[in-house]
This record gives sequence, C-alpha cells and structure tokens, in this order.
Amino acid sequence: MTETSTGKRTGYLSWDDYFMAVALLSAQRSKDPNTQVGACIVNAQKHIVGVGYNGFPTGCSDDTLPWCREGAFLDTKYPYVCHAELNAVLNSGPGNLTGCSIYTALFPCNECAKVIIQVGIREVVFLSDKYAGTDSVRASRRMFDQAGVVCRQLIPASSTISIRLTENG
Repeated sequence: MTETSTGKRTGYLSWDDYFMAVALLSAQRSKDPNTQVGACIVNAQKHIVGVGYNGFPTGCSDDTLPWCREGAFLDTKYPYVCHAELNAVLNSGPGNLTGCSIYTALFPCNECAKVIIQVGIREVVFLSDKYAGTDSVRASRRMFDQAGVVCRQLIPASSTISIRLTENG
C-alpha cells in the first residue's frame, strides 16, 4: 500500500477490475467441475444490480443431474445448466437494466446474448473469448452488433487479487 502526498492510498482496484473480480468471486459458487463462470451487472451509477454464476435451476439437484460434457444430450449438463449471465439477470433486483453493463468471465453464448439484448444491457465486458470460433459466439457477436451492444475484452491491471477471510494471516 502506498500513499500520495494527500494521504490517499494508491494501487486500489479500478472499477473494471473490481466488477470483474465480483463476477469471478461469484463463479466460485459454481459446482460445475469443468467451467466456473460468474457475471456481475452494473448500472450507470456504478452500483451492482445483479450477480450470478452457472448452475442448475433452483430446486434441481446438483447431486442427481449430470455434470458430464459428453454423451447423449440428456446425460450431459447442457440441457440443465443456467448460465451466469442469465442468472445475473434473473437475480437482479426489481427495476430496469436498460443501459447497464455486464461483466463476465467468458464471452456470452447466443442464448445469453438474446437475454442481454432483451433486458437493455448496452455493454458486455469479458475476460476470455476462448470459444470465439464457435457458431454460438459468432451468432452472439452478430446480434450484439445489430443491437448496438458494445463488447470489450478486459485486460486487468493485475493478474491476481488476494482476499483474506480472517484477520490472522
């Protein structure tokens, strides 16, 4: 921790890094053994209005539904998992998401892109675009472009953020 001549601390998180860190912290709630994704929705006043992570719908057992990535469709996670972006929208408080930004670990799939556009979110900030070549992401980009949703990949100021949950080291 350093201080300026006025005594103000330097080295604090930027807004972008802060909101992405909240999304990544939310992802730690995911029980998916392969992919943990979180999302954080922020309004123009820089208030968090929704968070979510990928997981099964409320009331559906994560002990009995499959987490597999391959096999017959109904024997995989894909027909059951709600993505982080959808959950962040559904978990948002009552009110309007028009003009908000969504921070997410992965570039959104086409299904989440539809939801993002429909609720009026105007900016998508993402860390990874590892599925850029897939039809799903190409469809997302096409829809975002047509709807005027700005997408930008975040390059964090630091690669790690450390959080201590107890006072003792």
